[in-house]
Amino acid sequence: MHRSLSALAVLGAAGILIPLPLAPHSAVAAAAAAAAQSVPVLNGDFADPVMKGDGPTTVGIDFWTGSNQRYSPTASGRTDASHGVALQKDGNTLQQRLRGVRAGAKVTVSYEDSPAVSKECTGEQVVAGQPYAVVGSGGAVQEATTAGDPDRTKGKPGPGRWTARSYVFTASENEPLLTFTSRVTDSRTHVTCSPMIARIRAVEVPRDLDKTVNKTALGTSEAYKGNDRESTLHNAAAACNGENACTFQPDTRMSFRYYDRARVVGEAFVNCTRNPLEHSRLLSYAERGHDSISQTYADANLALNEVARLPTSGVRDEDEKRIKERPMAAQFALAYEKGWQRPWQWFSSDQRTIVEKIQPGEVSWVEMQPSRERVEGWFVSKKDDYRLHAVIDGPSRAVPDRLLQRTGPMSEAEKQRCAAARPMTTTPVGADAPASSSDKGLLKIPAPTAPGARSSERSMPLD
Repeated sequence: MHRSLSALAVLGAAGILIPLPLAPHSAVAAAAAAAAQSVPVLNGDFADPVMKGDGPTTVGIDFWTGSNQRYSPTASGRTDASHGVALQKDGNTLQQRLRGVRAGAKVTVSYEDSPAVSKECTGEQVVAGQPYAVVGSGGAVQEATTAGDPDRTKGKPGPGRWTARSYVFTASENEPLLTFTSRVTDSRTHVTCSPMIARIRAVEVPRDLDKTVNKTALGTSEAYKGNDRESTLHNAAAACNGENACTFQPDTRMSFRYYDRARVVGEAFVNCTRNPLEHSRLLSYAERGHDSISQTYADANLALNEVARLPTSGVRDEDEKRIKERPMAAQFALAYEKGWQRPWQWFSSDQRTIVEKIQPGEVSWVEMQPSRERVEGWFVSKKDDYRLHAVIDGPSRAVPDRLLQRTGPMSEAEKQRCAAARPMTTTPVGADAPASSSDKGLLKIPAPTAPGARSSERSMPLD
């Protein structure tokens, strides 16, 4: 039976780590992960940029894509501060990516709709409501019709008949795109007489966290600018090439610490003798960091862009250089330290002197099980709204490594090795003759060199 002696007496108590989110109140965060969580819908009330008058205006709406017309809360017939947006017609869209939502999340979007309040509408165009569609990446297209608005006449603004709606979908991509599309296609309809949307909110139930992903295959990093997906990571990485150009925003729901697979450190020591052995030896071991950005470049067979080089090359001198020179490394480390109140380390190394006691016929070896942590999040440009997704995996300071000193029976191959004869050669002449002492008296014994020693060749008088 194998005997395992834990060297965590040296490194610390074993078994204290259960993989948990890195948030300060991990138990609370784990429970909340299964419940619906708020999703940031930027400018969901369409209040920015600040508008003058009641509208309609067709200036761009902050964080939204699409040429749509906006009305003030008063002109929209609303009692809150939310502005109304008309989707115009002929398939015009209103779009925004839901930031921070990961593929597999169940998303519920809530909003309100109304028939057009434009004075250009005729009663016929709004009496039965107005059609539009809503869809999120991965979800089915939901066709909808606003409430009707009877008693309308052209030249008279509508009062706004707002109805609460919801739409549920499961995201098929990260940062899923939410799209509202007008279905008003009648060429006689005035451009402003189209269905209206207001007060968009969203919540999600995140996908389960997969902790089985290997650190050498962290997934494909993605980059966005506004609501548009970038074809490469280059521009987003370049946007972060400055001391304060970007901030890293960690997603604590998808971040965790864990123990990596055990590996043998140093060589196995086989005791082929008939006696117990005891000896000391020095063990050295090291851990490196990994990141999804460099892995994405490698998977695409592209040279890693200079500005995207995090200290995860595995070459100590190179990584120490990158820590000092690469702004993204400093941006990540700063955000990590603020969030978890301890420094981040890109790599680690240590050495230990251990004493081995090996019984006859047994083998001794040492296994290393390093503690690591994984952080997922976004590098966000403060200037250009570039966003670069990254997963970074490195050695953890939160809990000690496990160093296991082990002994056990030999394998069959080791038994064969121990049973093998010593390397020998033949004695071609007199192999079976008894050993003789023919060298007696022929060897010259050197004089001793130690102070006070007496020479064997010194003559002495006989009394």
